[in-house]
Amino acid sequence: MSTMLDDRKAQVLRFLVDEHIRTGEPVSSRAILEYGRLNVSAATVRNDLVALEADGYAVQPHTSAGRIPTARAYRCYVDQFLKPISLPRTSVRVAEFFASVHTELGRLLRATSSLLTEITRYPSVVTGPGLAPEIIRAVHLVQTRADAVVMVVVTQAGRVSQSLLELPGPVDPAKVEEAESVLRRHQIGRSMSQGVDLDVLPPADIVGRVGTIVWAASEALTKAVTTDRELYLGPTSSLPDAWGEISAVRGVLEVLEREAVLLEVLARLPEGTEVRIGRELGLDSSTDLSLVSTSYGGDQGEASGRIGVLGPMRMDYGRTISVVEEIKGGLDESLGGGA
Repeated sequence: MSTMLDDRKAQVLRFLVDEHIRTGEPVSSRAILEYGRLNVSAATVRNDLVALEADGYAVQPHTSAGRIPTARAYRCYVDQFLKPISLPRTSVRVAEFFASVHTELGRLLRATSSLLTEITRYPSVVTGPGLAPEIIRAVHLVQTRADAVVMVVVTQAGRVSQSLLELPGPVDPAKVEEAESVLRRHQIGRSMSQGVDLDVLPPADIVGRVGTIVWAASEALTKAVTTDRELYLGPTSSLPDAWGEISAVRGVLEVLEREAVLLEVLARLPEGTEVRIGRELGLDSSTDLSLVSTSYGGDQGEASGRIGVLGPMRMDYGRTISVVEEIKGGLDESLGGGA
């Protein structure tokens, strides 16, 4: 629970974060006084910094040094002080990029991740829409054991999803064929995200061993939609410039290598633009890391993927949010998902 800050301490906090983002160095009370043009004494600012440190908003790395913001300070800064930033050059660059790129989705998203990194100078993450919007073209059930069946779903775009259906007991091969027939009748021509609508299936199709297989297929389709997503990472050559210390760069590289973890973090985020700072990511608390991301695409409010950048906690949040949202707009327009 955050301590309520009075107006002056809130302004000191704001200038502390602004100055640290700008310089990357510990910030002194004198620098805050000069930068913020506060009509108070240096002693007052020093006292406010001591109070902010006591409340967990700042730390002093060395006795003689200034102070640096904590993750708690960045969260307060993002929530209270950020305002939209106009980036005309970025807008032109993004418009030119999407006007010139005409390719299949995977290549477009990979190129988008590179564009994000090029503009922000931070490593980027882009998730594909997964199988959710794909239209089913074919369904096959292959019995591998008496109590196990592999379901193979082929979409109109040529993508293939395979799921192992573990059944509670042995089933006759004839029942597997019946279940396959049921799934073909009701699923071909529907999107993956629609799943198997068990409520509209005739009772005869969902009873006995056939019903057991259809129920298992329904659960597998739902799982495939939520887990089968591609992850595209932008170039990492700018990591030393963004984090500086080799140990920090190594920590970020370790995070980027854990694709399944990154996908899980992105999947937990609600639709729209989100900022996650430090421990809010659910990763190793010692990693100096923040994520700015937003959703793109989708129909009727259902997001189909996310784009974002990973940066140090002292990243320029205002500019980064503006860049991410600008690219989201271009991507939506390119995909026909928005104006």
